Amino acid sequence: MLQYEKAESRGRLAQLGEHRVRNAGVEGSNPLPSTKSFSASKRPAVGSLNKNSPTRPAIHMDAKIHDPQNQAQLDKMRQDWDARARENARHYVATGKEAWSDEEFFASGQTAFDEDILTDLTNICQGKPPSEMRILEIGCGAGRITRAFSGYFGEVHAVDVSGEMVAIARKALADRPNAHVYQNNGKDLTVIPEAAYDFAYSTIVFQHIPSREIIENYVREVHRLLRPGALFKFQVQGDPRIEAQPDDTWLGTSFTDQQACEMALRCGFEPRYRHGAGEQYFWLWFFKK
Repeated sequence: MLQYEKAESRGRLAQLGEHRVRNAGVEGSNPLPSTKSFSASKRPAVGSLNKNSPTRPAIHMDAKIHDPQNQAQLDKMRQDWDARARENARHYVATGKEAWSDEEFFASGQTAFDEDILTDLTNICQGKPPSEMRILEIGCGAGRITRAFSGYFGEVHAVDVSGEMVAIARKALADRPNAHVYQNNGKDLTVIPEAAYDFAYSTIVFQHIPSREIIENYVREVHRLLRPGALFKFQVQGDPRIEAQPDDTWLGTSFTDQQACEMALRCGFEPRYRHGAGEQYFWLWFFKK
């Protein structure tokens, strides 16, 4: 049994795995625009940035991602998520239920897909037929949303840090030859085949990672694999009350709106839209420059 308590039982924010307002106000989505959008006039002035978040990210971040603390965090992330998968994989992916049937679990993934993807096709597909698109999913867990992706897009390539989760996802997707699931090292996408990808997605994943450096390295890796102009749509923890502990792989680090924009610029993205700053479900639309 893991030596930690669930977020719900210790009075911290419950990680429910579902959120009903994911596209509100984003151009190309339904409903119509009302969220923050990014323009050159809103870029943080270089002089206003602290010395740890300037325009020289590659050297600074590469050095930090390999430091001993981050390696210890990566090891613990893998160990903890393997243990969670062995205990009750589906519950830890979507904590709304203790016991999910196959039908219920994958229906919940389809609901998330319908809300996150089908309402946002203008931004995601950009005129390309979904059947011709090659997409990425970061943190696929037990394949809950991966299965919905594989029924709509031409190719799905998904990663997870947990070998136990990957085994469960592969079994669940055995009848989907266009879905490919890989165990990665928790910080990059080197296991993914080199190709031009049309879209990348991640939800209720980065909110569990205790290191901004690790999250930013993922963002940089997605940039490496996406074609120019493609979208990375993902969710991070946005609640400023969260105080992540270095060894906590359940309640991870949070981002302010400014921190998210600065990360986008360092990694070569335009942070065109953001929704939910200050909340647990802080959604980001990063378009590759």
